[in-house]
Amino acid sequence: MKGMMGHAAMAATAVRYLRSVGAPTTAAASTGPLPRPALRAVGDDERAPLDPAEFRAVLGHFASGVTVITSPGEPGPAGFACQSFASLSLDPPLVAFMVARTSTTWPRIARAGVFCVNILGAGQGELCRGFAVSGGDKFAGVRHTPAPATGSPRLAGVPAWIDCTVQAVHTGGDHLIVVGRVEALGTDPAAAESGPLLFHRGAFGNFHP
Repeated sequence: MKGMMGHAAMAATAVRYLRSVGAPTTAAASTGPLPRPALRAVGDDERAPLDPAEFRAVLGHFASGVTVITSPGEPGPAGFACQSFASLSLDPPLVAFMVARTSTTWPRIARAGVFCVNILGAGQGELCRGFAVSGGDKFAGVRHTPAPATGSPRLAGVPAWIDCTVQAVHTGGDHLIVVGRVEALGTDPAAAESGPLLFHRGAFGNFHP
């Protein structure tokens, strides 16, 4: 009994301390999108002694899928091609993508606080190229409908889509790591029959089982 009381007293002391410094003592429920973190320059001591060209060449051996991240945006919809996308958590349902801190599209998505991940299929290389360029009207001639939860553009003919709200944003060197909470998602079985669009060593490819 004495040992149990000792543990209880220590726990109470810890809780009082956490409260005094403003730290949460229980998991807080999400109250909406978190603000974009303050950006800073990368320090000289954070730069690895690597040749950027060699870094890209080596990492290019990792084949990835390709997505287009879209948002309602202002004054019109925003979007960009993104291969740095991943599933993050099942409970709660979270996904993540990475975007360069120099991106001119990201601030528009951040202001909207929502986005839709459009997973591209094997025949959508040209669609990806259209969203990979900077500037211009990337949605010109591109059919899309509002995703059910956020209204973000859901591109026609994609094998799968994931509708999200921005949950958190973290800095990662010269990129930002954006975490999204999944609000809705779905697939198009007919579009999925052709397989995924893959990116490997600077070129598009297909998956052949």
